[in-house]
Amino acid sequence: MTVIERFLKYVSFDTQSDENAGVTPSTPGQMVFAKYLQSELEALGLEEISLDENGYLFATLPANVDRDIPTIGFIAHMDTSPDMSGTDVRPRIVADYQGQDIPLCEEEGIVLSPGQFPELLDHIGEDLIVTDGRTLLGADDKAGIAEIVGAMAYLKEHPEIKHGKIRIGFNPDEEIGLGAHKFDVEKFGCKWAYTMDGGEVGELEFENFNAASAKVQVKGLNVHPGYAKGKMVNSLLVANEFVSLLPNAETPATTEGYEGFFHLIGMEGEVEHTTVSYIIRDHDRVKFEARKALMKVCADKLNEKYGAGTVTVEVKDQYYNMRQQVEPLMHIIDIAFAAMQEAGVEPKVKAIRGGTDGAQLSFKGLPCPNLFAGGLNFHGRYEFVPIQSIEKAMKVVVKIAELTARRY
Repeated sequence: MTVIERFLKYVSFDTQSDENAGVTPSTPGQMVFAKYLQSELEALGLEEISLDENGYLFATLPANVDRDIPTIGFIAHMDTSPDMSGTDVRPRIVADYQGQDIPLCEEEGIVLSPGQFPELLDHIGEDLIVTDGRTLLGADDKAGIAEIVGAMAYLKEHPEIKHGKIRIGFNPDEEIGLGAHKFDVEKFGCKWAYTMDGGEVGELEFENFNAASAKVQVKGLNVHPGYAKGKMVNSLLVANEFVSLLPNAETPATTEGYEGFFHLIGMEGEVEHTTVSYIIRDHDRVKFEARKALMKVCADKLNEKYGAGTVTVEVKDQYYNMRQQVEPLMHIIDIAFAAMQEAGVEPKVKAIRGGTDGAQLSFKGLPCPNLFAGGLNFHGRYEFVPIQSIEKAMKVVVKIAELTARRY
């Protein structure tokens, strides 16, 4: 089975995660997929295969050399984003793309266009896997899984490529920020690892956002609107006032690079009570802490105006910038950089405007930078992945294994 055949099979599994489930994995489809992968790894002849009750699947490709080489790992997540349906994914291959608009769903007029997504033009002459416009694709992160499994199969078939012990790990619930929470780093048993969870070809990332979530609760007072003067407190209006107190130029739509933001992701309520949900992001830890503090300052201002207890804010940290954990071990970045070059890929070191399981794992004692998986436009109907990008990522995994053995 080729790496592309694996990917096309994997996206047929519905593994959308659910942040409100309260269990791990958060959806049963993830365990169904994990069991399928377990059987596939068994068929490949991998060893030390384990699947626990939380849906964490580990396996080993044994070393084929006698000398002491560090055990390294490759990690990808099984879930897809809750932002769009992953049910009945129907991928289609657009061969030899030449820069044209790609109709995804003619019936609904859904088109993947370089006018809206200019990154398409970086892949002229390549073969693109696209959606039918009704679901996401699932390259985030089933492309990563296919690349890792494909690389293990390739190394099994090519014993002339010398490598140390390699561990692979597939986990649930990355998209809801819980992928690393029950990941047993000690059991995984690696000196370092790489998540295959990046986007465009060549991405090599060891910096990510510091991240937090914030729930803003607003209490109102409802009275008959005909007699409300001086009495009514409309929680919806107070909630909107809270939103207006935050910098309107610091949102995802107005920032890039190392610029952080406040992202309003939900507002639900009525006159008596409204809940506002945010995520807070910044690469700089000092600025990150200041953003969290600003949320509390805004609440205090409104409580002065409308009365104590009108607005409360609960902030929860989600993950931190992995740079401080990875930077003292730059040899693991050097190996990935060289592996890309040997695989014919130009490395592009950049900061992630997001997070990966690797960020949390790095703080749990497993340094874990992030490598490209090849997909673009994640989490929506316009997601696509070039076949050539998947193939290159698989080659990079093979080269990392080879170079690690060569250097030790």
